Amino acid sequence: MDDNQSATKLLTECQISALENAFKVGDVEERGVIDAGQVQYLVQQVLGDVLTISEVRTLVQKAEALGAATGVLNLQEFKDMVIDLLHTTTTRWGSLQTPLDGYVGFDTVLEQQRKKFLKKGFEFNLMVVGESGLGKSTLVNTLFKSKISRTSCTNELPQKIPKTVEINTVTHVIEEKNVRLRLSITDTPGFGDQVNNENCWLPIYEQINKQFDNYLKEEQSVIRRRQIPDSRIHCCLYFIAPTGHGLKALDVSCMKKLHDVVNVIPVIAKADTMTLEERDAFKERIRKDIAEAEVKVYPSSLLPEDEDVLLANSPLRKHIPLAVVGSDRALTINNKSILGRQTKWGFVEVENPNHCEFSLLRDMLLRTHMQDLKDTTHEEHYENYRRFKLSEDLVDSNGAGA
Repeated sequence: MDDNQSATKLLTECQISALENAFKVGDVEERGVIDAGQVQYLVQQVLGDVLTISEVRTLVQKAEALGAATGVLNLQEFKDMVIDLLHTTTTRWGSLQTPLDGYVGFDTVLEQQRKKFLKKGFEFNLMVVGESGLGKSTLVNTLFKSKISRTSCTNELPQKIPKTVEINTVTHVIEEKNVRLRLSITDTPGFGDQVNNENCWLPIYEQINKQFDNYLKEEQSVIRRRQIPDSRIHCCLYFIAPTGHGLKALDVSCMKKLHDVVNVIPVIAKADTMTLEERDAFKERIRKDIAEAEVKVYPSSLLPEDEDVLLANSPLRKHIPLAVVGSDRALTINNKSILGRQTKWGFVEVENPNHCEFSLLRDMLLRTHMQDLKDTTHEEHYENYRRFKLSEDLVDSNGAGA
């Protein structure tokens, strides 16, 4: 049996017939071929409009690759391409799904996974980058409503600003409604605090890649642990000083170096030092600077997005950079305990969206996008690093063999 026959056997006769009928619809002139540009329409006619944006994009890329020379596909190429899509890319088979005669019970796999994940627990690794005095530790404590920043949970005495950028990580296990989270917070004292800040991003960049390398070595190990410890940085909060003048050259250079290896979320620190009008004008300047410098911030608009992801990310992008205020002190206002800051102008409520965008940041990090941050780290940033390292090793081995 040749490859074409074995590929066709992956579908039932009815499913294959549906593909052949769709091909005939596209082959109006009965030439035995269809234009590559027709593939998306024809496949959606067969399956129904069920494919996600990223799956459609994959389909179009496959069609363009097959029809690169002539711009057309024959029947076998069309069937092979659709079969490959169905078996490797999507479970959304639409009208090609096989009907069941009764209840089987495999829908409980979600509950099985939930129990497994609850038993194992979850991991999340957050890095904070910014100059001293921008309230990084306070904001982290506010996010998790606990003393979890390095400066808050250690007995270290206040020190002078380091002469070079340091990398410090502290790890906690926190629990909420029987969900355990191993949380690692990495801070970078000394960043941007020197007379000469050239290359102060380098230790941060190297630390992120070091964690990628640790993960890769564990993956390649002959005898490896059943669960590879994940110390890869899933998110970097980049703190911008509330100057009102736009991004500094240091901000631009650092974010451009980091955006290819980590999910960068820029935040305006101590936003309560500006009026709402000043804050909005400052945010607009920063957005313009980010666009001109081609800095890729999370959530990126450059990656494929399904409809539901697009719906969730579009409102967030309008608020980037997020203007935040942190406070790990609760004050009693009208017999109600509220996180906030008392100033001579009034009271700033940290979790009030009319006062700042802290709640947007918290919701994105912890309630809506935590898994996506981890997935993007693994599927984009780590995969790019892995591909580069393995290609580099292959070149070195070929060179040594020569």
